[in-house]
Amino acid sequence: MNLVERILEAIQNSYSNPTMPTSVILSVLLVVFVMSCYEFAVYRLVSHRAFYNKSFNICLAILPFFISTIILCLQSNIVITLGTIGALAIIRFRTAVKDPVDMLYLLWSVHIGITCGCQLYEVAILTSLAVTILLIALDRMNFGRKPFILVAQCSIDKNEMLMGTISKYSKSYRVKSQSITHNADSDSCNYVIELSTNEKQKLMQAIADSQIEKCTILEYDSDDII
Repeated sequence: MNLVERILEAIQNSYSNPTMPTSVILSVLLVVFVMSCYEFAVYRLVSHRAFYNKSFNICLAILPFFISTIILCLQSNIVITLGTIGALAIIRFRTAVKDPVDMLYLLWSVHIGITCGCQLYEVAILTSLAVTILLIALDRMNFGRKPFILVAQCSIDKNEMLMGTISKYSKSYRVKSQSITHNADSDSCNYVIELSTNEKQKLMQAIADSQIEKCTILEYDSDDII
């Protein structure tokens, strides 16, 4: 028997469980069900996006079922293992993930499926609890100044007054858009300004005292307006 045959025999002998007991399958699916519901609830409660994507959350909950059963199949037969690897290698997903945090939840679903499929339930549970605590802790922490979008309209002669007020309460700001409207009485400027400040109320009060025509401030997080 040459070396290649020995390697193939060793690999074949490693698949010691060609027939998966029903009790094992049911236990895996039960734990996956509990962990998927847990992840579903965490995404719904922790996610602070303006538009909650229910379809994406359902995908997160269902994905571990397929992955865990695939892992079970990979443990049964080497032919199935090689066939599954080849089939998954040709799959391409074209859907773009806009929020980087969504990639984390996708990886979480894959993690639940793999660990439960390998019957490493303790790893799946402890990791999920640790990730939940870390997600909530980091979400509640506010580092630095809060980001805002300021939409203002004022007459041309009050431009410097508006910018001076903004610079007083915000160390960093950037004019994203500027337009001029011609009126019968006087021309007015419309601004969209990105700024960061921890004194939103004082800023709005100072703008109101300077008699700016219109002003709206929006808090935003990443690409989502809150």
